[in-house]
Amino acid sequence: MATRSTIMDTNSFRAEHAAALTEDIRTLTDKRSRVLGDSYRLFYRNPVHLVRGEQQYLWDAAGDKYLDVYNNVASIGHCHPAVIDAVHAQMCQLNTHTRYLHERILNYTEDLLTLVPPEITKAMYMCTGSEANDLAMRVARAYSGGTGIIVTREAYHGTSDLTSGASPALGSGQPLAATTRRVPAPDRYRVDAPDLGVWFANEIQKQIDDMAAHGIKFAGFLADSIFSSDGVLPGPAGYLQAAVDVVHANGGIFIADEVQPGFARTGDAFWGFARHGVVPDVITMGKPMGNGIPVSALLARPEVLAAFSDEIPYFNTFGGNPVAMAAAQAVLNVIREEQLQAHSRVVGAKLLNELSGLMARHPSIGDVRGAGLFIGFELVSDRESKTPDKQLALNVIEHLREDRVLTSVAGPYGNVLKLRPTLAFQEHDIDWLVGALDRALTALAPR
Repeated sequence: MATRSTIMDTNSFRAEHAAALTEDIRTLTDKRSRVLGDSYRLFYRNPVHLVRGEQQYLWDAAGDKYLDVYNNVASIGHCHPAVIDAVHAQMCQLNTHTRYLHERILNYTEDLLTLVPPEITKAMYMCTGSEANDLAMRVARAYSGGTGIIVTREAYHGTSDLTSGASPALGSGQPLAATTRRVPAPDRYRVDAPDLGVWFANEIQKQIDDMAAHGIKFAGFLADSIFSSDGVLPGPAGYLQAAVDVVHANGGIFIADEVQPGFARTGDAFWGFARHGVVPDVITMGKPMGNGIPVSALLARPEVLAAFSDEIPYFNTFGGNPVAMAAAQAVLNVIREEQLQAHSRVVGAKLLNELSGLMARHPSIGDVRGAGLFIGFELVSDRESKTPDKQLALNVIEHLREDRVLTSVAGPYGNVLKLRPTLAFQEHDIDWLVGALDRALTALAPR
């Protein structure tokens, strides 16, 4: 029997759903099956054929409008004109690699470095978040002299050989590396501990000790600071410091994976790690920094990066190319000009409040938590026991799809709706999302 991936297979189209499809959708799914590799997955039992996007909205081939509450790739909004104009203008001039001099990569880097702690002074560029995390792991190993990497129980950090070996969210069909150790996620809803930070730090120390017992030297702790794949766990601001202290005390580095919580997403700070007042040794970023243009980056303390870069040349043909840098610069400009960090904080708080209000009407809602426009909506079959209700979550997702709201699930039990709209999401969109959730939970409530 095939193993199921929690991140890929939970909310996906499968062959048994094909009979219910319209002819045009069935034609596309059949062609996709013929020409694309079988590892690919489609969202929804009834897949969505999207043809256009604008800001927080998407349209399908039939002209139906959807509210996008999931796609952080287009972080500042689908088809933002500032990004389109910047990319087009640079494409008309030049696109090449980083072994020639060009102002864009230098100017963008200087700008980006003003947004991180002053201890971080060096940057390197790639095309994907997987590549950034892959390089970060190599840097951690070069700096520490070890190989052991610690991640959380349901973490996702990429699809390269190194990163997939440290991405348990890919499922049991993708084995973890022998040098990877997992810690339980800092889930304040389910962890009964007087101090979440101390508890989490102790869990990391246990795994470092286990590595040592097996002859593995600890290299680093790799984490997305909102633990999105673990179910969106913002936790109390500041609690991560104890964990970072333990990592450093054991000779490792802290790699902050900011692909999902970065670039103003959490509202309280520009970066997810900054909510906790910690200074990473390495920061990785990807998807949102170019609003869909393939670009990623690694920023680091110079002494940490030097352990790798003084010994090994690194070249990524189109990492940091002028077109990608033009897109990335446009994104930074828009975040500032449209005040998207403040927008995320204010609108996200209003959305969180409205979603929390649904708990009085629906006992199946166990917890609602988040920071800015990044919210986890957890469904349970019993509030007292906090029993996860994965099937309800999947059915809610399908109801939302029919109500033209797009999102998906996360967490080790597949029962948390991951509500992560583009930063173009507006206050007037709250009624659409909350209303659709209310209708779905009402329709699916036990009779």
